This record gives sequence, structure tokens and C-alpha cells, in this order.
Amino acid sequence: MSQSLYPVTRESNPPYRESGMTRILAVLLLIVAGALVFTVIQQRRTPQHTVSFEPRPVAQRPDDRLGADEQATIDAFSKFSRSVVHITSLETRRDRMTLDVSEIPQGTGSGFVWDQDGHIVTNFHVVQMGDRATVTLNDNSTYPATIIGTAPDKDIAVLRIDAPPQKLLPLPVGQSSTLKVGQKVLAIGNPFGLDQTLTTGVVSGLGREIKGVTGHPISDVIQTDASINPGNSGGPLLDSSGRLIGMNTAIYSPSGANAGIGFAVPVDTVNSIVPQLLKYGKLIRPGLGLSLLNDNFSMRQGIDGVVIKSVVPGGAAAQAGIVGLKQVEPGTIRLGDVIVKVDTFDIHAENDLYRALDSHKVGDVIDVVLEAQGRRRTVKVTLQAIQ
Repeated sequence: MSQSLYPVTRESNPPYRESGMTRILAVLLLIVAGALVFTVIQQRRTPQHTVSFEPRPVAQRPDDRLGADEQATIDAFSKFSRSVVHITSLETRRDRMTLDVSEIPQGTGSGFVWDQDGHIVTNFHVVQMGDRATVTLNDNSTYPATIIGTAPDKDIAVLRIDAPPQKLLPLPVGQSSTLKVGQKVLAIGNPFGLDQTLTTGVVSGLGREIKGVTGHPISDVIQTDASINPGNSGGPLLDSSGRLIGMNTAIYSPSGANAGIGFAVPVDTVNSIVPQLLKYGKLIRPGLGLSLLNDNFSMRQGIDGVVIKSVVPGGAAAQAGIVGLKQVEPGTIRLGDVIVKVDTFDIHAENDLYRALDSHKVGDVIDVVLEAQGRRRTVKVTLQAIQ
């Protein structure tokens, strides 16, 4: 019997088979390992912060002192803000039915102490609509005020309160004629009712002219960029040493708010008018003793100058031989004299004449150049007092 032969070979191991539980454990291990690796990488990339719940340390100034300019401003405000007051204008009204009397506020503004007799200076337009006022001092004490005198053409008024002299600090008076453009200024007032507000700036311009509440020009006005807003009217404009150099009066603004262009009546004008208001209750001005026709008439007739309407009998103009309009026959008027020059001032309109007279005082003798019927002549006029 034959025998079958097979090559002798090594039999391989039987195949390995994973169970379901093994697979689950392997996946979980991989997830845990990945999470650990991600955490380590993130910690290395992200800086570690410790949140502090304590106040931050105070940083000291390099020299631990205020600048000299800052300190001067602080000192001036600290000392002279006491001189600035808040004014409320009042009008007394009586009810027709009950006859009860009430006081109606008509406006508010600022002012400043003139002397220890209780005189307060402000703008005329601050008190224009009332017959009396109240004045609140720096310490919030309030006093009834009476109107002592007004100069509407210059927008100046003087009030008086009965306050203890020790509570009244008059401002030192400076000189506006020596001011320079670029000089630092301080304005203190009550804009929008915010008492004792300080703003600073510079003198932006000198010799400006604004129209007062009566329409007459106010000359030599100071222009400043110190912020002036409603409520600042009547407050002081000070130089860096705290001296009074002007009274804040008006702003130029298309919107009604501060636009960086404010105007102050110069202290030289204030200082010359206030004594007259204290003495007479009104401004005594130098004048010619005549009345004028409106500028519109001159323009329509093509006349370069101011036309004299009439002269006061016995007045300065009459004594100099100046004549006004004449009625030559019923319904026919003939022109008299036209003023074309006063001293060195050419006169083209009413305001030119006011400016020329502003530079003089009662009793001064001036040269007036007149034109009539195509001929010119010069007369001397001794200025008289007018109200």
C-alpha cells in the first residue's frame, strides 16, 4: 500500500479577536489623552492672569507739584470768585382780581462786587425787563437789590444790596488800554445757572465794536475765546493776576451756544461810567444839542453824512450857528446842515458821530465840518451834557 507524503510546514497561530469592551476602553483612553495634550498646549500659549480686587496705586506727578500757570489760575479763582454774584431780575405784578402782588423772574445773569458799600455791576440787559432784582453771593446768601442806575447805550447797570461789608470783596481794577492779543484771561460767571463756573482763554482781538441793546455802538470791545454762554452776561473778565479788565457781554454764535467768540465791555469804559451811575443814576454824555434824521433818509437821498433835523434852542449847536431842516413854504422842506467830519473823524452815518463823541467829555471844544448847499464850513462847538 502506498503512503501519501505532505510537506512538513509550521501551522500558524489562530487569529486574535477583540471583544466589544476592549474597543470602548481604547476609545476612552484616546479621548482622555487628547484632552490632556490640548490643555497643556493651551496653558503654554495663554498667559496666566491674577485678577486684583484692590484699588490701583495712585500715580504721583513727576515733581509732585502743579505747574506755575495752573497754580496762578487756581489762586486767582480761589481769591476772586468771592467777588462774582448771581443775579435774578424780577418784575412786580399785581393781580387785577385779587390785588395780590407777585414777583415774576425775568432773567438771570452774573455780576461782580464794585465796592464794600454793596454796589454790584452787571449788564443792563440782565435787569432790563425787571424793576428790581435779587443778588446771590458766593456763600449762597441772597439779598434783595435795587437798581441804582443804568447806561443802556453801553449795556451797564449798577445795583445795590444791603450786605455786611466783610462779605463783599471788590475786584481790583485793571486797565484795558494796555492789553495785548494773546494775553491770558479768565471768565467767571453762572452759565446756564451753573454758579461759579471758571473758563479760561486769551485775548483774541482788541478794538472790536458791537451793537448794544439800544442799537448804539459800543467801541473798543475785547474779543476773547474764553467760553461765554447765556448766564455769563455781566460777569467779570480777569487777567491772570485777577484784575478786572472787562465785563462779559455778548457772544457771536450761529447756534446760540458758545462758538469761541465772546465780547467784553472794556474796563476803561466801565470805570468811567459806573461813577456817573452812582452819582446821577444815569449816564451824562457829551453832545451837540441837536437831533438827526435816520440814516435811511441820507441813503435814499445819496447824502454822505448825517442830516441835522433840528437844534435845541440855546444849545451847543445853536450857539455855533448850526441849523436844521427849514420849511420854506407849506409842504416844502429845505435841508439845513449835514455833518461830514468831527475833528479827524469822517462822518458817514450816525454811528460814526457817536464814536467821535465817545472820545470826548462834556466841555471839550471840537471842530465840526458842515456841508450845506454844496458848500463846506467848519465851526467850533463846546460839547454840552446830554442824557
